[in-house]
Amino acid sequence: MTRYLPTKQYQYAGVGALVLALFCAAFAFQFPLSWVPTGLLLASGAVLLVLGCLPAIEIHEAHLAIGSKIIPWEDIKQVDRTGFISPLLLYLTLSNGKRLLLVYPGGMEASNMLLRQLRRMSREATIDGIPYKEFWGENKSANNERRSLASPKYQLLRPEDEADVERLFQRLKSVGRLDRNEE
Repeated sequence: MTRYLPTKQYQYAGVGALVLALFCAAFAFQFPLSWVPTGLLLASGAVLLVLGCLPAIEIHEAHLAIGSKIIPWEDIKQVDRTGFISPLLLYLTLSNGKRLLLVYPGGMEASNMLLRQLRRMSREATIDGIPYKEFWGENKSANNERRSLASPKYQLLRPEDEADVERLFQRLKSVGRLDRNEE
Protein backbone atom coordinates (compact mmCIF):
# COMPACT_ATOMS: atom_id res chain seq x y z
CA MET A 1 0.00 0.00 0.00
CA THR A 2 1.18 3.50 -0.83
CA ARG A 3 -0.39 6.52 0.84
CA TYR A 4 -0.40 10.02 -0.61
CA LEU A 5 -1.17 12.81 1.85
CA PRO A 6 -1.83 16.43 0.87
CA THR A 7 1.20 18.62 1.43
CA LYS A 8 1.09 20.93 4.43
CA GLN A 9 2.17 23.86 2.26
CA TYR A 10 -1.44 24.36 1.13
CA GLN A 11 -2.58 24.68 4.74
CA TYR A 12 0.22 27.12 5.59
CA ALA A 13 -0.47 29.21 2.51
CA GLY A 14 -4.20 29.22 3.30
CA VAL A 15 -3.63 30.43 6.84
CA GLY A 16 -1.19 33.05 5.55
CA ALA A 17 -3.74 34.31 3.03
CA LEU A 18 -6.41 34.56 5.73
CA VAL A 19 -4.06 36.53 8.01
CA LEU A 20 -3.29 38.90 5.14
CA ALA A 21 -7.03 39.22 4.48
CA LEU A 22 -7.54 40.31 8.10
CA PHE A 23 -4.70 42.81 7.74
CA CYS A 24 -6.29 44.26 4.58
CA ALA A 25 -9.69 44.32 6.25
CA ALA A 26 -8.26 46.57 8.99
CA PHE A 27 -7.35 49.14 6.35
CA ALA A 28 -10.54 48.66 4.35
CA PHE A 29 -12.57 50.83 6.72
CA GLN A 30 -10.37 53.85 5.91
CA PHE A 31 -9.55 52.92 2.29
CA PRO A 32 -12.57 51.29 0.62
CA LEU A 33 -10.46 49.95 -2.26
CA SER A 34 -8.78 47.61 0.22
CA TRP A 35 -11.92 45.45 0.17
CA VAL A 36 -10.84 44.06 -3.22
CA PRO A 37 -7.60 42.43 -2.00
CA THR A 38 -9.41 41.43 1.19
CA GLY A 39 -11.98 39.48 -0.80
CA LEU A 40 -9.37 37.93 -3.08
CA LEU A 41 -7.18 36.87 -0.17
CA LEU A 42 -10.20 35.48 1.67
CA ALA A 43 -11.28 33.41 -1.34
CA SER A 44 -7.79 32.11 -2.12
CA GLY A 45 -7.16 31.33 1.55
CA ALA A 46 -10.38 29.32 1.74
CA VAL A 47 -9.53 27.38 -1.44
CA LEU A 48 -6.03 26.62 -0.19
CA LEU A 49 -7.34 25.43 3.18
CA VAL A 50 -9.89 23.17 1.48
CA LEU A 51 -7.12 21.69 -0.73
CA GLY A 52 -4.87 21.19 2.29
CA CYS A 53 -7.59 19.30 4.18
CA LEU A 54 -8.51 16.81 1.43
CA PRO A 55 -8.39 13.13 2.40
CA ALA A 56 -5.40 10.90 1.72
CA ILE A 57 -5.25 8.77 -1.43
CA GLU A 58 -4.17 5.17 -0.93
CA ILE A 59 -3.03 2.75 -3.62
CA HIS A 60 -3.69 -0.90 -2.73
CA GLU A 61 -3.19 -4.02 -4.86
CA ALA A 62 -6.94 -4.54 -5.24
CA HIS A 63 -8.36 -1.03 -5.04
CA LEU A 64 -7.92 2.73 -4.87
CA ALA A 65 -9.02 4.43 -1.64
CA ILE A 66 -9.83 8.13 -1.54
CA GLY A 67 -10.62 8.84 2.08
CA SER A 68 -13.37 6.33 2.93
CA LYS A 69 -14.37 5.76 -0.72
CA ILE A 70 -13.02 2.51 -2.18
CA ILE A 71 -12.83 1.99 -5.96
CA PRO A 72 -11.75 -1.44 -7.28
CA TRP A 73 -9.23 -1.24 -10.12
CA GLU A 74 -11.57 -3.18 -12.42
CA ASP A 75 -14.19 -0.42 -12.10
CA ILE A 76 -11.88 2.25 -13.54
CA LYS A 77 -12.44 2.40 -17.31
CA GLN A 78 -10.72 5.70 -18.20
CA VAL A 79 -7.93 7.79 -16.68
CA ASP A 80 -7.84 11.23 -18.28
CA ARG A 81 -5.39 13.96 -17.35
CA THR A 82 -6.12 17.63 -17.24
CA GLY A 83 -3.40 20.22 -17.66
CA PHE A 84 -2.66 20.37 -13.93
CA ILE A 85 0.15 18.40 -12.28
CA SER A 86 0.48 20.23 -8.96
CA PRO A 87 -2.21 20.01 -7.70
CA LEU A 88 -2.88 16.86 -9.71
CA LEU A 89 -6.32 16.83 -11.33
CA LEU A 90 -7.51 13.63 -13.04
CA TYR A 91 -10.83 12.42 -14.36
CA LEU A 92 -11.58 8.79 -13.56
CA THR A 93 -14.46 7.26 -15.50
CA LEU A 94 -15.96 4.28 -13.71
CA SER A 95 -17.69 1.23 -15.20
CA ASN A 96 -21.13 2.58 -14.22
CA GLY A 97 -20.49 5.70 -16.36
CA LYS A 98 -19.87 7.97 -13.40
CA ARG A 99 -17.04 10.46 -13.88
CA LEU A 100 -14.98 11.30 -10.80
CA LEU A 101 -12.59 14.23 -10.43
CA LEU A 102 -9.56 13.16 -8.42
CA VAL A 103 -7.72 16.06 -6.77
CA TYR A 104 -4.35 15.50 -5.11
CA PRO A 105 -2.71 18.61 -3.62
CA GLY A 106 0.86 17.38 -3.43
CA GLY A 107 4.26 18.35 -4.70
CA MET A 108 5.45 17.71 -8.26
CA GLU A 109 7.36 14.53 -7.46
CA ALA A 110 4.54 12.98 -5.41
CA SER A 111 1.97 13.97 -8.05
CA ASN A 112 4.00 12.34 -10.82
CA MET A 113 4.44 9.17 -8.73
CA LEU A 114 0.70 9.00 -8.00
CA LEU A 115 -0.14 9.54 -11.67
CA ARG A 116 2.24 6.76 -12.72
CA GLN A 117 0.83 4.35 -10.12
CA LEU A 118 -2.75 5.11 -11.10
CA ARG A 119 -1.92 4.49 -14.74
CA ARG A 120 -0.03 1.28 -13.94
CA MET A 121 -2.75 -0.21 -11.71
CA SER A 122 -5.73 0.65 -13.97
CA ARG A 123 -5.27 -2.38 -16.22
CA GLU A 124 -8.81 -2.29 -17.64
CA ALA A 125 -8.70 1.42 -18.46
CA THR A 126 -7.82 3.58 -21.39
CA ILE A 127 -5.21 6.14 -20.43
CA ASP A 128 -5.72 9.52 -22.07
CA GLY A 129 -7.69 7.72 -24.81
CA ILE A 130 -5.01 5.05 -25.43
CA PRO A 131 -5.63 1.40 -24.41
CA TYR A 132 -3.57 0.21 -21.44
CA LYS A 133 -1.38 -2.28 -23.34
CA GLU A 134 -0.65 0.20 -26.11
CA PHE A 135 0.14 2.98 -23.62
CA TRP A 136 2.71 0.83 -21.81
CA GLY A 137 4.12 -0.70 -25.01
CA GLU A 138 2.88 -4.21 -24.29
CA ASN A 139 1.15 -4.63 -27.66
CA LYS A 140 2.96 -7.49 -29.45
CA SER A 141 1.64 -6.71 -32.94
CA ALA A 142 2.98 -3.16 -32.79
CA ASN A 143 6.46 -4.48 -31.92
CA ASN A 144 6.39 -6.95 -34.81
CA GLU A 145 5.34 -4.23 -37.26
CA ARG A 146 8.23 -2.02 -36.16
CA ARG A 147 10.73 -4.83 -36.66
CA SER A 148 9.44 -5.78 -40.09
CA LEU A 149 10.06 -2.33 -41.54
CA ALA A 150 13.37 -2.23 -43.39
CA SER A 151 15.55 0.78 -42.90
CA PRO A 152 16.00 2.84 -46.06
CA LYS A 153 19.40 2.81 -47.79
CA TYR A 154 20.83 6.19 -48.61
CA GLN A 155 23.60 6.68 -51.14
CA LEU A 156 26.38 8.53 -49.35
CA LEU A 157 29.05 8.51 -52.04
CA ARG A 158 29.07 9.02 -55.77
CA PRO A 159 29.80 5.87 -57.81
CA GLU A 160 33.35 7.01 -58.67
CA ASP A 161 34.07 7.73 -54.98
CA GLU A 162 32.73 4.32 -54.04
CA ALA A 163 35.12 2.74 -56.54
CA ASP A 164 38.02 4.69 -55.01
CA VAL A 165 37.06 3.62 -51.47
CA GLU A 166 36.80 0.00 -52.63
CA ARG A 167 40.26 0.20 -54.26
CA LEU A 168 41.77 1.64 -51.04
CA PHE A 169 40.07 -1.03 -48.94
CA GLN A 170 41.44 -3.83 -51.16
CA ARG A 171 44.91 -2.35 -50.94
CA LEU A 172 44.64 -2.08 -47.15
CA LYS A 173 43.55 -5.71 -46.95
CA SER A 174 46.44 -6.96 -49.10
CA VAL A 175 49.33 -4.72 -47.98
CA GLY A 176 48.24 -3.65 -44.47
CA ARG A 177 48.75 0.11 -45.01
CA LEU A 178 47.58 2.88 -47.30
CA ASP A 179 50.67 5.08 -47.85
CA ARG A 180 52.02 5.40 -51.38
CA ASN A 181 55.51 4.08 -50.53
CA GLU A 182 55.89 0.49 -51.61
CA GLU A 183 58.30 -1.69 -49.68
